[in-house]
Amino acid sequence: MDRLRITGGKPLQGAVTIAGAKNAALPQIAAALLSPHPLELSNLPLVSDVENMLQVAELYGASVTRNAHTAVIDASAMVSCEVSYETVRRMRATVLFLGPLLARFGEARVSLPGGCAIGARPVDMHLKALEMLGADIGIEGGLIVARASDGLKGTRVILSSPSVGATETAMMAATAARGETEILNAAREPEVADLAACLNAMGAKIEGAGTHRIIIEGGTAWKAAAHHVIPDRIEAGTYAVAAAITGGALELVNARMENLAAVIQALEVMGVNVWPSDRGLVVSRSGTLRTTDLTTEPYPGFPTDLQAQFMALACCADGTSLIRETIFENRFMHVPELARLGADITLQGTTAVVRGGKPLKGAQVMATDLRASVCLVLAALAAEGETIINRVYHIDRGYEQLNRKLAQCGATIERLQT
Repeated sequence: MDRLRITGGKPLQGAVTIAGAKNAALPQIAAALLSPHPLELSNLPLVSDVENMLQVAELYGASVTRNAHTAVIDASAMVSCEVSYETVRRMRATVLFLGPLLARFGEARVSLPGGCAIGARPVDMHLKALEMLGADIGIEGGLIVARASDGLKGTRVILSSPSVGATETAMMAATAARGETEILNAAREPEVADLAACLNAMGAKIEGAGTHRIIIEGGTAWKAAAHHVIPDRIEAGTYAVAAAITGGALELVNARMENLAAVIQALEVMGVNVWPSDRGLVVSRSGTLRTTDLTTEPYPGFPTDLQAQFMALACCADGTSLIRETIFENRFMHVPELARLGADITLQGTTAVVRGGKPLKGAQVMATDLRASVCLVLAALAAEGETIINRVYHIDRGYEQLNRKLAQCGATIERLQT
């Protein structure tokens, strides 16, 4: 498995181009299967999760033509079929195919997704949303089997919590239902709004995406469409922390400040400067890092996908920071690895007590999931000496050419192939 070798201590300077959002691209690839007309997606990130999702779309019978950051997905000739667990076990997002397949063919058989290192991500909310729309759901031999022999019917879907995946599943399925669907307590993430924009370009009629209440008029007349995926706010937040943790300055090209309000507020509390530029935003730090208290929350609150990165940053602040995780129960697996670099962190239930100000020092560490991996990269950039990060395939799932982008900004980083 490949490793990263990083020698820390260099302030990063320059510009980083933020790629398209992985978490926006994945449901849009699934949405392409709703329509018998082609969908062109541009600004796709070159990451393994997107590549895997496109491969699954092909296994379901869609034709995929890929050119750099663009893919044309043509599902005109596909038929409903089953894709094996061996194919989908690497990523949970394949459950997003369930709604489009059910909506289009009246039946869908999708393997239950594999486990996730950061804790349980049950699909029950996806299934309950589809049941509200009139589907019969069962589990047969590790498969989710969904049927709607009389078609899906528009209704009021009330989500027990603002789940991004369940909101996206309900929204996609409702585009083909008879009548109007109202989704209440919907997730408000920018990726949900971007999926709605993609579906509307394909012919759907969706209002309210990005708020807690979404209205979908069913019976969509599909048409060929093109859509540009939004920039990745989590990648932007990660590079913002890279600038802050090294005491450098980076321009984040394509980053959208309006999608990063909670992140920018947290950075400014810690003594980091953030301001808009003609191409995105600029993040810099020249003074001492201050401590912070953070709690992860659904959007527009502080994102769980940036919790690990900010924990690395808090390790370099002089004093005690409190970081509370409310979204995933096992999302502190990076803590023992940060300790190998010299971090002083105590876990108290869902709260991490970070006693910063002690110098981090290079060591051998092991990545456990996507965001934990990049947390270790950030800590290594600030550490004294050399750090080796193992199992960096996790990084490839969600960060496009991370080592190249960092190296272009002055980091001493090398990918070691084994």
